[in-house]
Amino acid sequence: MTELNRYLVQKDKEIIQNYIERKDLKMKESPTGLWYLIKNEGSGQFIKDNDRVSMEFECQLIDGTVCYSSDDLGPRQVIIGKTDIEPGLNEGLRLLKPGAEALFILPPFLAFGLVGDGKKIPPRTIIVYRVSILSEK
Repeated sequence: MTELNRYLVQKDKEIIQNYIERKDLKMKESPTGLWYLIKNEGSGQFIKDNDRVSMEFECQLIDGTVCYSSDDLGPRQVIIGKTDIEPGLNEGLRLLKPGAEALFILPPFLAFGLVGDGKKIPPRTIIVYRVSILSEK
Protein backbone atom coordinates (compact mmCIF):
# COMPACT_ATOMS: atom_id res chain seq x y z
CA MET A 1 0.00 0.00 0.00
CA THR A 2 2.86 2.39 0.80
CA GLU A 3 4.37 1.82 -2.64
CA LEU A 4 1.03 2.50 -4.30
CA ASN A 5 0.68 5.77 -2.38
CA ARG A 6 4.19 6.85 -3.39
CA TYR A 7 3.41 6.02 -7.00
CA LEU A 8 0.14 8.01 -6.95
CA VAL A 9 1.79 11.02 -5.29
CA GLN A 10 4.55 10.96 -7.93
CA LYS A 11 2.02 10.69 -10.80
CA ASP A 12 0.02 13.61 -9.37
CA LYS A 13 3.22 15.66 -9.12
CA GLU A 14 4.01 14.94 -12.79
CA ILE A 15 0.50 16.02 -13.83
CA ILE A 16 0.87 19.24 -11.82
CA GLN A 17 4.32 19.97 -13.26
CA ASN A 18 3.00 19.45 -16.80
CA TYR A 19 0.12 21.85 -16.07
CA ILE A 20 2.57 24.46 -14.73
CA GLU A 21 4.77 24.09 -17.82
CA ARG A 22 1.82 24.33 -20.24
CA LYS A 23 0.54 27.46 -18.51
CA ASP A 24 4.08 28.92 -18.20
CA LEU A 25 3.63 29.58 -14.48
CA LYS A 26 6.44 30.34 -12.03
CA MET A 27 5.15 28.37 -9.07
CA LYS A 28 6.84 27.20 -5.89
CA GLU A 29 6.25 23.95 -4.05
CA SER A 30 5.91 23.90 -0.27
CA PRO A 31 7.42 21.06 1.80
CA THR A 32 3.94 19.46 2.04
CA GLY A 33 3.41 19.41 -1.74
CA LEU A 34 1.23 22.52 -2.12
CA TRP A 35 2.06 24.49 -5.27
CA TYR A 36 1.58 28.25 -5.06
CA LEU A 37 2.06 31.48 -6.97
CA ILE A 38 1.49 34.76 -5.17
CA LYS A 39 0.40 37.24 -7.83
CA ASN A 40 -0.11 40.20 -5.50
CA GLU A 41 1.56 40.28 -2.08
CA GLY A 42 -1.12 42.35 -0.33
CA SER A 43 -0.15 44.29 2.79
CA GLY A 44 -0.18 44.02 6.55
CA GLN A 45 0.33 40.90 8.62
CA PHE A 46 0.31 37.35 7.29
CA ILE A 47 -2.91 35.44 7.90
CA LYS A 48 -2.69 33.22 10.97
CA ASP A 49 -4.76 30.93 13.21
CA ASN A 50 -8.12 32.33 14.33
CA ASP A 51 -8.12 35.10 11.70
CA ARG A 52 -11.46 35.57 9.95
CA VAL A 53 -10.79 35.75 6.23
CA SER A 54 -13.14 36.77 3.44
CA MET A 55 -12.08 35.88 -0.09
CA GLU A 56 -13.19 35.74 -3.65
CA PHE A 57 -12.28 32.39 -5.16
CA GLU A 58 -12.53 29.97 -8.01
CA CYS A 59 -12.06 26.26 -7.46
CA GLN A 60 -11.54 24.20 -10.60
CA LEU A 61 -10.31 20.83 -11.75
CA ILE A 62 -6.94 20.75 -13.47
CA ASP A 63 -8.75 20.36 -16.83
CA GLY A 64 -10.29 23.82 -16.31
CA THR A 65 -13.76 22.71 -15.21
CA VAL A 66 -14.98 25.25 -12.64
CA CYS A 67 -16.54 23.53 -9.63
CA TYR A 68 -17.20 26.43 -7.26
CA SER A 69 -16.66 30.17 -7.40
CA SER A 70 -17.52 33.34 -5.57
CA ASP A 71 -19.17 34.54 -8.79
CA ASP A 72 -21.90 31.96 -8.11
CA LEU A 73 -21.72 31.56 -4.33
CA GLY A 74 -20.50 34.95 -3.12
CA PRO A 75 -17.29 35.53 -1.18
CA ARG A 76 -16.22 32.70 1.10
CA GLN A 77 -15.55 33.38 4.76
CA VAL A 78 -13.37 31.12 6.88
CA ILE A 79 -11.73 31.20 10.28
CA ILE A 80 -8.19 29.92 9.87
CA GLY A 81 -7.60 26.74 11.82
CA LYS A 82 -11.27 26.40 12.77
CA THR A 83 -13.33 26.28 9.56
CA ASP A 84 -13.26 22.87 7.88
CA ILE A 85 -11.48 23.59 4.59
CA GLU A 86 -9.06 21.67 2.44
CA PRO A 87 -5.66 21.28 4.14
CA GLY A 88 -3.89 22.76 1.11
CA LEU A 89 -6.15 25.82 1.07
CA ASN A 90 -5.62 26.28 4.81
CA GLU A 91 -1.86 26.13 4.26
CA GLY A 92 -1.96 28.45 1.25
CA LEU A 93 -4.02 31.14 2.98
CA ARG A 94 -1.34 31.38 5.68
CA LEU A 95 1.11 32.51 2.98
CA LEU A 96 -1.04 35.56 2.24
CA LYS A 97 -1.79 39.03 3.59
CA PRO A 98 -4.96 41.12 3.21
CA GLY A 99 -5.37 42.21 -0.42
CA ALA A 100 -3.24 39.33 -1.74
CA GLU A 101 -4.04 37.33 -4.85
CA ALA A 102 -2.72 33.82 -5.37
CA LEU A 103 -2.98 30.61 -7.32
CA PHE A 104 -2.78 27.30 -5.46
CA ILE A 105 -2.60 23.79 -6.86
CA LEU A 106 -3.64 21.14 -4.35
CA PRO A 107 -2.73 17.52 -4.97
CA PRO A 108 -5.51 15.12 -3.89
CA PHE A 109 -4.00 14.45 -0.45
CA LEU A 110 -4.19 18.21 0.30
CA ALA A 111 -7.63 18.61 -1.29
CA PHE A 112 -10.55 16.17 -1.03
CA GLY A 113 -8.51 12.96 -0.90
CA LEU A 114 -9.74 9.55 -1.92
CA VAL A 115 -13.46 10.39 -1.77
CA GLY A 116 -13.89 13.82 -3.41
CA ASP A 117 -16.49 16.17 -1.98
CA GLY A 118 -19.51 14.07 -2.91
CA LYS A 119 -20.81 16.84 -5.18
CA LYS A 120 -18.69 18.35 -7.96
CA ILE A 121 -15.19 17.14 -7.15
CA PRO A 122 -14.45 13.50 -7.99
CA PRO A 123 -12.26 11.20 -5.88
CA ARG A 124 -8.46 11.67 -6.07
CA THR A 125 -8.65 14.97 -7.90
CA ILE A 126 -6.07 17.74 -8.25
CA ILE A 127 -7.67 21.12 -7.47
CA VAL A 128 -6.66 24.57 -8.74
CA TYR A 129 -7.67 27.53 -6.56
CA ARG A 130 -7.53 31.18 -7.49
CA VAL A 131 -8.05 33.38 -4.44
CA SER A 132 -8.21 37.11 -3.68
CA ILE A 133 -8.21 38.07 -0.01
CA LEU A 134 -10.85 40.72 0.69
CA SER A 135 -10.35 41.15 4.42
CA GLU A 136 -8.84 39.62 7.51
CA LYS A 137 -9.52 40.29 11.19
